Parts: sequence; structure tokens; C-alpha cells
Amino acid sequence: MLRFKSLGSGSTGNATVIEASGLRPVRLLVDCGLGIRVLEQRLAQAGLRLSQIDAIFITHEHGDHVGCGPKLAGRHGIPIHMSQGTWQACGAPELEPWLRIASDGQCIDLGAMQVHAFAVPHDAREPLQLRCTDGDAHLGLLTDLGHVPPSVQAQLQGCRSLLLECNHDPDLLAQSPYPAFLKRRVGGDLGHLSNTQAAELAQALSPGLQRVLAAHLSQQNNQPALAEAALRQVLHPSTDVAVAGAVTGSDWLRA
Repeated sequence: MLRFKSLGSGSTGNATVIEASGLRPVRLLVDCGLGIRVLEQRLAQAGLRLSQIDAIFITHEHGDHVGCGPKLAGRHGIPIHMSQGTWQACGAPELEPWLRIASDGQCIDLGAMQVHAFAVPHDAREPLQLRCTDGDAHLGLLTDLGHVPPSVQAQLQGCRSLLLECNHDPDLLAQSPYPAFLKRRVGGDLGHLSNTQAAELAQALSPGLQRVLAAHLSQQNNQPALAEAALRQVLHPSTDVAVAGAVTGSDWLRA
């Protein structure tokens, strides 16, 4: 069985734990944009300890994603995967022997879980997002991208569950007190997905989708009800739709 839980999602910090059951369960922590103490508390609420994390994957170098990841890997001896560009953008920290360089199209074998990395368009050095599988269920993780090119959509075909960025409502972004340059950045091709863009992708991936967790919502430029409504409007009524909170994250969800 494959399951996942957001430990927190938004500009204040992002972290997601994915677990594949089997003879030996495997747990992957995707992003560490929380302080170590907060991360430990969130993991405890999920019924886990840091010692039970088998690997870390950092999607890109922005602080709300990389966070305490390098320190955590070195302190606890956890393999940490990231692209060459992300590692360099983080200042090329000394992480041997725990550093694992990931790349677009790579499959990372964690035993009971296989992790497929793919490139996305975002204003970072070499950002990667993920598709995870236990051989049965397929889970896509997609945040921090300004648009969805065909190559990204192709990577997510056949996913049963999706953690999907619904960063902003276009009208709220236009009306927000953000300076013009920041509005252009957020809404641009290398920024973040709007509710509308997320819904268009979800619709393209249905009817195979059974569950969508809206994530990375802007606290200033979005509302959970708006993100949920945009997804429900295009998905089958039987599709489970939830929204990850910045602090509360989500419940454990089966992929």
C-alpha cells in the first residue's frame, strides 16, 4: 500500500511524507521547509520518528522547500536526493556520503517504492517533481511550476492520486497588495499554478484520478474553498478532493 501525508504546505514551509508498506516499509520525506523541531512535531503527529525516514528528496532550493534538509541529512545520516542545480544553488553544502544527485527522467529505487523525477518550469536552478509508485498505486507530486507543458502532463498520466499545486486565484492575485513585479512572477510561466491551471490538468488526467490534494495555497491570494471548488467543478463526483493546510497539512491519504 502507498500512502502520503502533507506535514504542511504553503509559503511558510512545505514537507510531505510518503510511505510504501511491504516486508520493510519505506518512508520518503519530500522537502523539509520546516524547522527541525517543528518537523519532528509534525512527524510525531503522523505517528513517525525521524529515525524512520529512509530518504529525503529536495525539489528545489527555495527556502520553503529545502529548509533544514541538508542539516537533517548530515545529523541523522539520511540519504538526501536533489538535482545538481539545486545542490549548487544551496551553496554546494558538504553532504558526503549522504548526497545523491538526481536528474530529469531518473528512477530512484528505494526498495518498496520507486521514485521517478521529472523537470518542471519554475524560477529555480534545476527543479524536479516526482511520481512515486509501489508497483500498484501511482502518486504524483506537482507544485512550484508556472505552467504545465505536455512533458509534465505525460509524467502524471495514470496516477491514481495527486498532490497538486493550487497556488492562487487569478482575481485575488490581481487585487492583492503585491507589487506588480511579484504578481508577474507568481502568475508567470516560471511561477506558480493558479486554481484554473490546476483544474485543467486534473481534468486532463481524469477519469483515472481517485484523489486530489490541493497544495501550496497562497495565504494572501487564494482560499481553500476556491481551490476545492475549481477542482470539484471538473472532476467526477466520486473523486476525493481535499486541501492541505499551511500548518495542519493533511490526514494520511491512500494513494
